[in-house]
Amino acid sequence: MAVIAPYYGRIVALASSASDTDESFRRVLNFAQIQRAYCLWGIMPGSVGDEDSPFNECSHAYLAAAKMALLQMRTMKDERASAGDLVSEIDGVLVRNNLSLILCRFSGEDFNTADLIRPQLAGIFLHGKSLAAVMLALLTAVAALWCTARLLRTKPAGAG
Repeated sequence: MAVIAPYYGRIVALASSASDTDESFRRVLNFAQIQRAYCLWGIMPGSVGDEDSPFNECSHAYLAAAKMALLQMRTMKDERASAGDLVSEIDGVLVRNNLSLILCRFSGEDFNTADLIRPQLAGIFLHGKSLAAVMLALLTAVAALWCTARLLRTKPAGAG
């Protein structure tokens, strides 16, 4: 899935513009987009490449859905050429990096578009990179609030 991750935006953009869709395709595309939001839009460090990350399974789900949408587009008459080109490009990257047979531990799991996979929030405290990212985000938010409060504070009467 690490190879699919850089292509996620292109896959979703192509899928969003598809005209020859059915309910199943739209459900998979919707699942991919909602699932990505649950995974904090893939911004957590190691969410795709680190199998110990509490966001790994969650990220795998939205990338698997994007891959499924891409493969479904290959069967659509209007999107066949564009999707086929993108699949060929991804296949080329897989072959060049000898990744075509390497699977992560979540590759064999099925996913159901009715069930969102949430990150393991308790695991954040056990995963250094995730904990550091969350702490940095919280520290940034607190600093921004403090700066905003300082800017909005009125000067006392008579201060010159």
